[in-house]
Amino acid sequence: MGNVTIQRLLYGTLTFGVLLALLYVPLYHYQVSSVGKETQKPASIWYLETRLQRQIIHGSGGIPGERVIFERPDRYGTEKLNLHLKLGKNFNYTDPELLLGFLTYGFNTVLSKRLGIKRDVPDSRNKMCLKKQYPTKLPTASVVICFHNEEFNALLRTVSSVISLTPHKILEEIILVDDMSDFDDLKDKLDHHLEIFRGKIKVIRNKKRQGLIRARLIGAARASGDVLVFLDSHCEVNKKWLQPLLSAIAKDRRTVACPMLDTIDRVTLKYQPSPMVRGIFNWNLQFKWDNVFSYEMEGPEGPTAPIRSPAMSGGIFAIHRHYFYEIGQYDKEMNYWGGENVELSLRIWMCGGQLFMMPCSRVGHINKRSTRNTTESVRALVHNSLRVVHVWLDEYKEQYFLGRPGLKSIPYGNISERVELRKRLGCKSFQWYLDTVFPELEMSNNRKPRPNHFH
Repeated sequence: MGNVTIQRLLYGTLTFGVLLALLYVPLYHYQVSSVGKETQKPASIWYLETRLQRQIIHGSGGIPGERVIFERPDRYGTEKLNLHLKLGKNFNYTDPELLLGFLTYGFNTVLSKRLGIKRDVPDSRNKMCLKKQYPTKLPTASVVICFHNEEFNALLRTVSSVISLTPHKILEEIILVDDMSDFDDLKDKLDHHLEIFRGKIKVIRNKKRQGLIRARLIGAARASGDVLVFLDSHCEVNKKWLQPLLSAIAKDRRTVACPMLDTIDRVTLKYQPSPMVRGIFNWNLQFKWDNVFSYEMEGPEGPTAPIRSPAMSGGIFAIHRHYFYEIGQYDKEMNYWGGENVELSLRIWMCGGQLFMMPCSRVGHINKRSTRNTTESVRALVHNSLRVVHVWLDEYKEQYFLGRPGLKSIPYGNISERVELRKRLGCKSFQWYLDTVFPELEMSNNRKPRPNHFH
């Protein structure tokens, strides 16, 4: 009996410790969100008020409909905290392995292990997509997947779904860029499992941590396909996912094509179709999803027609490899990740390209809780966003600073190379972008300065 009691106490202590650790993360971010501490209201991590409630947008590819909620203690002194995971009432908070999985990876790793490295997902395309025909000769694709400490099974499901649902003749290669992962199962064990995909996969292991932006540049430099397709490391592609992307680029090499992102629930790992959306952002450069105008689906192609999108989420898109270099790749002076999606979106539209969501291309994405909410990543996001503002927003950059004047004094590095790139490409003004691509943003610019947590 004594041993049983001690065992229960140990499990209880462990569970309580994990819950405290999870509780610390949102509280920490609430405390450090001030310019004086070199932080910013992040464009793709957090938006914290006295009560926090907004859509999550995983930098690279968030999914519509996910929300996080954080409330202060109620009158009984208990914390109404959903652990910014939205785990639900039926979640087993007494399972240490389950909780540690969420803390480490941001989603249900117990269930991920049970699913293994391959599964079938439901076809989420509109029925009209099934009738669409694509050219027999399409460009080849190099799929670039960067990861850092990704959950082993989620990464392998990403790879195996691409291999099994992509025609061999259009899949040039999959390039995995390991951005200096620490976990042992992402080394020899991963190499062993990748042997079954021999001939299609290149593995690059960075000797030092580069961050997502530079890791992608490293992967792109090793690519040989006609088109670069960037994927997150916790995705599952759907049927005929690649053909719509390549077909759009084959028609116009200056087209950048994004799939519709379906949700893979972080708790149940259930694959759920997303609605028809386009990508936009607000004056804080926070990316979000927006409803598609009805007239965009009134043509002969109906709900299968490409949808003009002012911005991309950044995690998952296809771009002609040579065009990617012609328009300046990524800004190499940006750090880690965050803001690069808005910068590239502006550059595509303002410098002669076009950006579309492709409804008949579907990719599932685990909208996991970010495990990288550190002071360093927030600082990087400030740095990156300021580079976007000072290179691309012209006289409208004051709209960005209107509610956060303290950010004007934050250094953002040398932008002369990016300013020169804009001149060399003959890019249009931000006013043109507002008039032609995203007039809804300008309509929202008559706003009053509001209280904020940055000074």
